[in-house]
Amino acid sequence: MWRQIQGKFIRKKARLNVVRKMIELGISVEGEKKLMVGRMPVSDTALAMAADVDRRVVRNTVNQIFSDTDLRVIFTNVRPIGTSLAEIANKIGYGVLVVNADPLKPGVISGISSILANYGVVIRQALADDPNFTPDAKLTLVVEGKIPPEAIEKIQSISLVKSITLK
Repeated sequence: MWRQIQGKFIRKKARLNVVRKMIELGISVEGEKKLMVGRMPVSDTALAMAADVDRRVVRNTVNQIFSDTDLRVIFTNVRPIGTSLAEIANKIGYGVLVVNADPLKPGVISGISSILANYGVVIRQALADDPNFTPDAKLTLVVEGKIPPEAIEKIQSISLVKSITLK
């Protein structure tokens, strides 16, 4: 999907920044060319500030989205994914495991979740960065309680795992 989007904004770096921010924040475009996060309107100015562009670039981007069938299909269906519990996990009795692994190879999530399940650790939330949008993509797992040291050793032994951080 990202390559398809990038191809539509060749020589329009500022507009590409806008669509990247729209995807990151789950901002869609509705029928009257309104920017929305869920049911909440977003002003051109607010998105411009977030994307570090002029507000006119935002409006030009929205117009381009609506004039292109492929972009319109994508951006009328973008939705926010919700709240990340990672920043508040320790305040609500959860732990956080951040995994730096090869994001382009399969098996990282299944390998780690199997290990945690074998040790009775419940995953409450899993957030995987898309390497097309995040240069240093990571997998963040919010878990109930503490992860046993044995489980951590097994996770570190997965060949695709480069490093882990417990928070």
